Order: sequence, then structure tokens, then C-alpha cells
Amino acid sequence: MNGVRKAGLVERLKSGTVLGAEGYVFELERRGYIKAGPYVPEVVLDFPDAVRELHREFLRAGSDVMVALTYYAHREKLRDVGRQDDLEAMNRHAVRLAREIAQEGDALVAGNVCNTWAYDPDDRQAQNAVRAMYTEQLGWAAEEGVDFVISETNDYLGEALIALEVIQGLGLPALVTLAPTQPDQTRDGYSYVEACRILAAEGAQVVGLNCDRGPQTMLPLIASIREKVDCAVAAQPVPYRTDADALTMQTLRSETAQRAFPIALEPFGCTRFEMAQFALQARDLGVDYVGICCGAGPHHVRAMAEALGREVPASRYSPSMDLHPMFRATVSTKDATFLSSWNA
Repeated sequence: MNGVRKAGLVERLKSGTVLGAEGYVFELERRGYIKAGPYVPEVVLDFPDAVRELHREFLRAGSDVMVALTYYAHREKLRDVGRQDDLEAMNRHAVRLAREIAQEGDALVAGNVCNTWAYDPDDRQAQNAVRAMYTEQLGWAAEEGVDFVISETNDYLGEALIALEVIQGLGLPALVTLAPTQPDQTRDGYSYVEACRILAAEGAQVVGLNCDRGPQTMLPLIASIREKVDCAVAAQPVPYRTDADALTMQTLRSETAQRAFPIALEPFGCTRFEMAQFALQARDLGVDYVGICCGAGPHHVRAMAEALGREVPASRYSPSMDLHPMFRATVSTKDATFLSSWNA
């Protein structure tokens, strides 16, 4: 940035909406670089150029944050795929890749931890194991240079509080979001509103929800959270059409009642226009950090950025349907012969 100090997360939140883009794991699985099931980000070491490219696409689309791809890059998950010896290298390199691309624009770099699947609210030993995993991952992230940390997809308030404690110990701003998998409360029995209030009271700079729910079923919860907490609020839904009958992407079913999650969700995908509408709705509710999670594509992010009034590098290639042969105002007689079949 030519020696100019980059505004941090807290400063940016005070001056306007921060736009976040995630969904790295789903998108890289679609591109053939991550195995569905374990969803471990081996791609960071095996195909770093694929990670660079997705970071760059999100940056060009308007994301204000490059999130280090360390989601599930902890001991428990790496052991599942026999990559536990790559733990430190994977975590460090993920931050380096994010920082490298962030410097091509004016993006922040976020460290990242998530639910571990090891937490047990009644088991002190399990809680200590979670703390150790977060301490490892975030210690390396801090050494590599991150601007803040995202702790996300938290099913338990207790696990989120452990992450917050570790983040604060490193002196970094914290964005902590819960996964609204259950209808109205965390797995340890707190309403989503109360859990966010507790996280805010404990010093998280940003609290909110991410993943699991699409815009339609996340926004009502976010409205309640925004009303009850004093700090900044984040909303990062998945781009899938969840509704009252299927609150989460995990509960979506095909016409033949087959589970769509996680690799048959395409029929339920939100269009770019739906995600643009979500960005406006979230902003109008007072959401400070507007984003998108699993299933996101750069086209969604660009549409969200443009809905928020921004012109981004990828806007150069935004649709111009007036130049399409079938849709332009001056359709020639020759082209018009095709219209009957197009409009049938």
C-alpha cells in the first residue's frame, strides 16, 4: 500500500459497511481441490495457486477481507486425512497467501478458527483440548500477521468464548459468529440473542451469525440480535433458499426427499440478485459486517458490493444485457426471427 497505513477493522466498521466473502471450502471443492466430507484445506499446500486465484476473485468482486483458509486446519481434522504433520505449515502458509493477495488491494487479512467437533460443555479435558487447538492456530496466524480473527460456525457459546479468550490474549480484534443450526438456541442452551449479548459483553468487537441459514431464515434472527447488542453485528448466510419448512441448508431435500447437503445443493442456490437484495436488507437493519458463507461465488459478492453502491474491479465485466443480440433495444429483423423460440 505504498507505506500508507491500512485502516483496521474497527475503523472501517465506524465508517461504513464492511463486506466479507467466505465459502472458500465449498468453492474449492467444486473446483476439484478439496475433498467433500473431511473438507480439510489441503489445497493450501498442494495447490496454493488455486487459493491465490479465489482470494483474488473475491478481492476483485469487492470483498474487504481476505480470510486465511485455516477452516478445519486443526489437529483433529488433519488427523482424519493423515496430514497432522503439516499442521503448522498449512496454517502459516494460509495466512501468507491471504496477505499476499490482500496487498493487491486494500483488504484486511483475517485469521480464522471454527467449531472443532471436539468441544463438550461437560468435559473439562475436551475444553482444554479446544483451547490448545485455537492457541496453536492463532499463535501462528498472529506471528504471520493478521489484522483480526474470525471465530465462526460456533454451535456452542462455550466454544466461542474459548476462541474469544485466545484471540484477546493475542491482542487482536475478534469477530465471533454462531452457526444457527438449531431453531432458536445454541447447543448449550442459549438463545442466539443472549449468546451474542454475552460475547459482546466479553469484549468481541463484532458478533452475529454465519452459515447454515440462507437470507430468508437468517434475517429475522439478525434483526433481533441487532436490536439487543451494542457492538457491531455480522450476518453471513449461505446462498441457498432456506425457508420455514427447511430452516437450514442441512435440512433441504430434493423432490425425491433425498438430502441435498452438502454436495447436491445446486437446485436451491440463490441468484446474484437475491444476494444483492440480502445485502441491502442487512444494511438497512443496521448490520455492520455483511457477508456470505458456504456456496458463495465471486458473482454473488460482486452483486452484493454493487448493491451497496460500490464500483469494484470486477464491475468492468458486470452484465450489459443491452448488448445481447436478443435483448438489445434495436433487434434486427434477422435476429427477431429467433425471438419466438426464445420467448416460447
